Amino acid sequence: MAKSFNRVTLIGNLGHDPELRSTPQGQNVATLNIATTESFKDKSGEWKESTDWHRVILWNRLADIAKDYLKKGSKVYIEGKLKSRSYEDKDGVTRYITEVLALSMILLTPKDSSSSTTESPKYEESNPTAYVSESNVEYNAEGVPPEDEVPF
Repeated sequence: MAKSFNRVTLIGNLGHDPELRSTPQGQNVATLNIATTESFKDKSGEWKESTDWHRVILWNRLADIAKDYLKKGSKVYIEGKLKSRSYEDKDGVTRYITEVLALSMILLTPKDSSSSTTESPKYEESNPTAYVSESNVEYNAEGVPPEDEVPF
């Protein structure tokens, strides 16, 4: 029996375009804010919605794919783990944050619903999603995936 387990599964929509930056070592990292909405009936029998926001961090190839193929409103499936950390803000106050460290991602927005000028992923008609995982992308010695590596 496992002594502990840390796994998060989210299906939601992006609240804004992915934010991409690079570390001093050259690794790409993207930040997403994903909204998940739950519908329920209140005590009076009226339908209500409750939205939760999740900060998701993607590294390397996942970050590149998010930047290239996701935009505000895109629906995405994220699988990862919770990670908590602390930092000091500009006023010197210690802040605590819990984020989802993405380990895999499935793009759920069909290419026809893209309204941006960015080219959408090439989906096959029989498979309208694209799946990519950090574990199924091989990296070279510098930690960069091969140029011709297409994860979907």
